[in-house]
Amino acid sequence: MANASIFSTSFGNAPQGVSIDDTRRKFNFGERVAELAPQQSPFFVYLSKVAKKATNDPVFKFLEQRHQWQRRNFEIKTGAGFTLGEEMVASEVLGTGVDLKITCKYDEFGKIVAANECSFILPGQVLALKADSGTVYNLKISQAAVVNSSASTAHDGTDIAHQTSSLATDISGEMLSVVGTAIPNGTVFSAGNKGQVVGSAWAEGTDSPLGWEDKLFDREGYCQIFKTGMNIFSGTSLATEYRGIANEFQRIWQDKLMEHKMDIEQAMLFGRGTSDARSSADGTSLSGAPCRATWGIAPYTETYGKVYSMSYASSGYDAILDAMEDFFAPESGNSGNKLVLASRKIITYLNKLGNGSFLNNSVGSSQYRLDVNTVPGAFGHSVTVVNTIFGNLHFVQEPLLRGPWEDYAVAIDMKNVALRPLVGNGVSRDTFIETNIQDNGVDGRQDQIITECGLEISVPETHAILKFS
Repeated sequence: MANASIFSTSFGNAPQGVSIDDTRRKFNFGERVAELAPQQSPFFVYLSKVAKKATNDPVFKFLEQRHQWQRRNFEIKTGAGFTLGEEMVASEVLGTGVDLKITCKYDEFGKIVAANECSFILPGQVLALKADSGTVYNLKISQAAVVNSSASTAHDGTDIAHQTSSLATDISGEMLSVVGTAIPNGTVFSAGNKGQVVGSAWAEGTDSPLGWEDKLFDREGYCQIFKTGMNIFSGTSLATEYRGIANEFQRIWQDKLMEHKMDIEQAMLFGRGTSDARSSADGTSLSGAPCRATWGIAPYTETYGKVYSMSYASSGYDAILDAMEDFFAPESGNSGNKLVLASRKIITYLNKLGNGSFLNNSVGSSQYRLDVNTVPGAFGHSVTVVNTIFGNLHFVQEPLLRGPWEDYAVAIDMKNVALRPLVGNGVSRDTFIETNIQDNGVDGRQDQIITECGLEISVPETHAILKFS
């Protein structure tokens, strides 16, 4: 708990250890509030220790980059499959009437969408395309081709779209030639068949190619003002010795610090980001002053990230592995380790040894070898580490995942979250204590704790909700 000796036992005096005699000091408490019972607020502790960076504006904007070289895969558009009417040998063009209409599952920002144009398709590229037979054939786009007639050939510095908005890239068969292995007569390429750009091939002495570029996606977050107050203590109360804990003022202060920290933990877990103007209770305007709220990791991930359905009855290591194959996909920008905040119910399930449990299903029936270790965490937590071939899951119990969230586990990529306290112009709005806020002349003392901070959550597909049922 907090060291109560830092607080003054009487108003009008500076706290012990502070050399300035100032009755209205604002004491920067900073990260110390996170040290109060870390087991009760693991997410806030991890944010404070390993993912904290200040912002100088209560509305903070940040950019996401999903690198282009990890994508450039596509599929044949719905209703646009085709069948070859004759055998196509190396260097032969597919010919008239065999247009290749393709679409991809992400936009120019690399964000996953249902269908989008393939802005990365350019003349001179070699495409690998899977046929219904299972064989993958290579096709080269003519160096003279124009993919979508309105494609841009100049970059003016504004990241203009390279393709049209048809949600499909249409490449004429007259511009597609076979590379290497001949394609038999009657080969079927159905809608949904997958493809990939596999480099480019250019003749000697040719001109420079067209280019394309991905875009940076802009997001914003909000700093929320957290305030925790205490009822005024009269001068008489401050001087009275109580049973149990003699100094009632210090006891209440400790409780208020815990209350303040838990308010922040709750908001970082369950908040929904917004910035709106509020009015007072009687309807009079408060000068349009915005009331901002930060996003919490659970609703943000459930809305924009990945969600996997798991079962207490049957989800062993095999089910975890199937989900992790998708979750740890490198094109999403994942790191190899996730902090998983899990309800106590899920932690219990993971550590049971009985019939139908996670360990029994995994060790007893899986063809794989499960590696589960319980290790002490760096910040006072007990951590259950589940190692998969794709990455590691570090399960920590989150006591606040209860009630409607008792079947939730939130997998967080700590590289893509940050605690953003407001600090600017030499003023810190990180957790601080404001003392003696009572009216002048009042025979008593009243204090409050204030924090202005928000949670930055970037690249949401690197976070996931594991929903058990």
